[in-house]
Amino acid sequence: MAFSIGRAVGPAVVRNRVRRRLRAIVTQLELPPGWWLVGARPTVRKHTFDTLQGEVRSLMEQAR
Repeated sequence: MAFSIGRAVGPAVVRNRVRRRLRAIVTQLELPPGWWLVGARPTVRKHTFDTLQGEVRSLMEQAR
């Protein structure tokens, strides 16, 4: 699992917070083996953890 979070998301503190949240969400999912790349757009910093979790789950289901 790899995360792509650009500088447009915010300063390092914000990017690291987003990365930690995404990592926590992804570890809860049962993903099939393979390589996964999760990218984040600047609007991700405004989402709560629950909203972000719902979005990631929905996107991962579509990707399967």
